[in-house]
Amino acid sequence: MSKTMSPAQLEANRRNAQHSTGPKTPEGKAAASLNACKHGIRSHEVVIRGRCLQEDNHEFEALHERLWDDLKPIGALEEILVDQIATTHWRLRRALKAESGEITLSVDSGQSQRSNSRPLMRSWFSSDPLAMSINDPIPEMKKSSLGNSILETILEELLISVENEGIISETAVKTAAAVFGQKPNRFIKDLERIRALMEKNADGMDPQRIKAWALSWANSRLEDVLSDKPKCEEREQIEERARQSAQALPAPGVIDKLTRYIKALERQLFQSMNQLERLQRRRQGENVPPPLAVQVSGTE
Repeated sequence: MSKTMSPAQLEANRRNAQHSTGPKTPEGKAAASLNACKHGIRSHEVVIRGRCLQEDNHEFEALHERLWDDLKPIGALEEILVDQIATTHWRLRRALKAESGEITLSVDSGQSQRSNSRPLMRSWFSSDPLAMSINDPIPEMKKSSLGNSILETILEELLISVENEGIISETAVKTAAAVFGQKPNRFIKDLERIRALMEKNADGMDPQRIKAWALSWANSRLEDVLSDKPKCEEREQIEERARQSAQALPAPGVIDKLTRYIKALERQLFQSMNQLERLQRRRQGENVPPPLAVQVSGTE
């Protein structure tokens, strides 16, 4: 039989309820906010939310929830150890991402430096007297797809000039020489030689034969270039893949730093897991012997 409360008792209950409206101070509200949490640690204490680097707090919370459900901690000590396991695993994942980023940076920067054609072109086309006296750039140009592409453009422009003027003109020779910064080379010497022969025999040769001779010479050189270019491209692609594979490791200093960091995290992770297991077995009534070995940490 239920007891009927008197009006005085109801009024007393209402007055008491006014004194239980929750915490008033910021500290009290912060403490109460943890009541609805399944664990004490929160994502904003672990997850990086910087301007350039932003980790996913929902991903961390999901990881923590899975570990909590799997390990089922009871009591403050077990909860602290589960927190340590979650945060250490999260930091290990971050270290692996850092390693991936270092490798990507190394490979990409190396590829960018190799694709920069300016140093190579300066060595071919320099007008510096010392550089001009060193060697002929044509053999080196024919060893690369870039060099063959430049020679291809020069020869195509020469063919257009011969088609329009009927000969290898002085202007065409000067235009080609300007590309090389007036650096002497076999290609320009051949142009000058053929042009001199054409001028010497201009009165005795049919203009159409002179034009055909000039076109034949330029087309022959262009065919050589077009034959060499795809071979150079294939070789360069193979070499570039090999260089990228060779750079698929962080720099030595970075490797050392990452290795020490990852080892420290792994030790912390295994220690937390071991301590949690021992606490849970002891709580379940098992006779847990003391650890056989004591691990002493120190500077390496």
